[in-house]
This record gives sequence, structure tokens and C-alpha cells, in this order.
Amino acid sequence: MKQKYKGIIFDLDGTLVDTIEDIAASMNFALSHRGFPLLPIDEYKDKVGWGIERLAFLALPDEERSKETVALIAKDAVGYYEENPLNFSRPYPGILQMLSSLKRNKLKMSVLTNKPDFTAQIVISKLFPPDTFDYVQGEISGNPLKPDPASVWEILVELNLIPSGIIFVGDSEIDMETAIASGCYALGASWGYRSREALERAGAKHIIDEPNELLNFFP
Repeated sequence: MKQKYKGIIFDLDGTLVDTIEDIAASMNFALSHRGFPLLPIDEYKDKVGWGIERLAFLALPDEERSKETVALIAKDAVGYYEENPLNFSRPYPGILQMLSSLKRNKLKMSVLTNKPDFTAQIVISKLFPPDTFDYVQGEISGNPLKPDPASVWEILVELNLIPSGIIFVGDSEIDMETAIASGCYALGASWGYRSREALERAGAKHIIDEPNELLNFFP
């Protein structure tokens, strides 16, 4: 008998939307602006997910990772990204159809991302039909980032849900750690930026290879 899940929390980058080219463009702009070497797009895939300051830290040469330099690179990257959030980003194949099916089942759906909230709201509003998600939250100053479970619990209070009734879907170890820490079901998405092995090591309860496989969790 299937568990009666009431809702889903989705990660954004690498789960719902392939944003890596826009993320890379914003960070490479910041690096170039400050005279640092650029990184190939693929090198960003294992660096994203922890928030913009951590990404800036990882993108910089080892000897340049001072607090001040990281802050400058992060600021420049955010500024560029806010102006250019959707040059290349698109939902993964099958995502829109999957979300439409879940919406018909009257499930509560939300998005929790470590992407800056301003940019996250733009990406969601431009790439998805209105009212697809009941709640969207990105990085907000002063709020803890994933994998801290606090933001998950805030969303659950907002939607009047409990952790055991939620599937948390994400493509990274950060998402699996968040799901486990918050008491949600940790479901890995293999089409994103991390390997299947990374998801397994992080404690994924199950891993899906296509978006429509998520429908199997509901009657």
C-alpha cells in the first residue's frame, strides 16, 4: 500500500530547471570582471547547491579565497544573474507534464533552493504556469541555507503539513541531507548535476531517472 503523501518540496537547480549555463555565465562574468580565470561550464556542476558565496569560494583559485574577495565575486555574480537569469535555463524534459499531473491530484507543491530568492522567484514565474507552486523560497539574508532543516519546517507550517507526509526531491547530496534532517522522504533525481553514487551516499531512499516516475508515489 502506498504511503499517503500530501505534498512535495522540490529543489530548483538541477531538479526542475537546468540552470547551469546561466549560473556559469554569471560567475564567469564576476571572475572576469575581477581578473580571475574562468571555469568551464561542466566544472560548475559539482560546485553549485550551497549558495552563492560558497560557489564564489569554490570558483576562485585557492590562493585568492579571502573573505573579502569571495564577497566581491558573489556580489558581482548576483548582480549579473539578476539581470540575466534566463538566457539558457529551461525546465528539464518531462517536468512540466509531471507537475501538471501532480497538480490535478491536488498535492501541495513547493520549491526550496539556495539560489538567491529574488532570482529564484523570477525563474519560477517565467518558466512555470501561475500557481504551479504553493510556496517558493530561495536564499534570504539571515535564514539558514540547506541542508539546515529550518526552512523546510517553515514551509510545512505555511502549508499545514508534517514531514512524514512530504517527499523532498533533489539532485544533490545537499537535498538528501536536508530531507533526512527535516524528516521528509529523500528522493533523488538522477538527471541533475550530481552522480547517482553521490545521491546514494547521501542517504537517498530512492532515486528516479525520469520525472514521471514521481507519479508512482501517488495513488
